[in-house]
Amino acid sequence: MVTWDFSPVSYNALKHAIRMSQIVKYNIVLFHITKEPSGVEAAREKLERSVEEIRNDLGVEVSFYVHHGKIFKEISDYASEEENKVDFVVMGTHGMKGGQKLFGSWALRVVAGSSVPFIVVQEGPPDKDRYTDIVFPIDFKSENKEKLQWAIFLGKYLNSKIHLYKAPVQDKNLQKKVNVNLNFAIRFLIQNNIDYEIHTARKAASFQKEILTFSKKIGADLILITTTKHITKMDYIFGAKEQYLISNNEKIPVMCVNPKSNFAKVGQFMYG
Repeated sequence: MVTWDFSPVSYNALKHAIRMSQIVKYNIVLFHITKEPSGVEAAREKLERSVEEIRNDLGVEVSFYVHHGKIFKEISDYASEEENKVDFVVMGTHGMKGGQKLFGSWALRVVAGSSVPFIVVQEGPPDKDRYTDIVFPIDFKSENKEKLQWAIFLGKYLNSKIHLYKAPVQDKNLQKKVNVNLNFAIRFLIQNNIDYEIHTARKAASFQKEILTFSKKIGADLILITTTKHITKMDYIFGAKEQYLISNNEKIPVMCVNPKSNFAKVGQFMYG
């Protein structure tokens, strides 16, 4: 599913979706939200023209769905409904601009609460046929294990290298938890024959900044993160840690997995 507002960034999201759908053989649906019910019919007519342009310009068949309501609720609700069969959402963002700096990332507000992952992009995909390098930050949180299933899914389908990026921690109890998560990830990546490397962040800067610096250095195609569990309005205002990555200035795509997401379709990959 691609969030669609007729803007250049939604077109960039579509290009990422096309790149991935050509490999995983998924269908693409454009999802558009209008504020009022009265705008639905006009939006449908405009989307019909967009679908025809996409067919002519990119040679790809896509479908579309138009609904009315608030984007912060309707997008994640539709994606999470099992009957809609959405595996993941590709969403374009303009980054943290204007009022978003005060009230928090709009992208994060859309992502939070969804039971399927979001791939948030700012620019179109690079000039290559797949994501070759995926950064997988590892800290002490148990939610690391949930995003591992998607690392395996992407590694298998896209033949990507997974860069396990370990958080530097001083506390011995937290060190133990980080190492448990690291060893868990290594075991399943080996079991699934997925290429990986282990890296450790420096102690000087914040982990989020280190993740971004490292990702830029290796030319990463994707950063795979989990969102804050039980995110609140205060997180949006003062900044949950993942906002820095989702709207990063390097414009690296970020895949966001919410804690307790539904992995029924990818769980099979955990055990090879």
